[in-house]
Amino acid sequence: MSHSNLSKTLFALSMEVSLFWLGGSFLNTYRYPVVGAIYEILWLPNLAMLFGLPLVSLFFLVKEKKKLHSLYLYSFLILSITILILITNQ
Repeated sequence: MSHSNLSKTLFALSMEVSLFWLGGSFLNTYRYPVVGAIYEILWLPNLAMLFGLPLVSLFFLVKEKKKLHSLYLYSFLILSITILILITNQ
């Protein structure tokens, strides 16, 4: 089962974005001013990736003919679940 560098990169970015948003949602990021400032700086790029990466993953998943062992599928699922958790957590 060989994965391309693009699928590995997309999967790693999906994990980072998911951890960023779930960590920011469940942890007090403003407890320490430096952490809060870094969180604020990274907020907008991560928001764009939160909604852009699932579309890119879905595109490549369809292009790859919907293989179940694809990292694109796992990236899509991780980000979809993250979005659902963020919506229902409010």
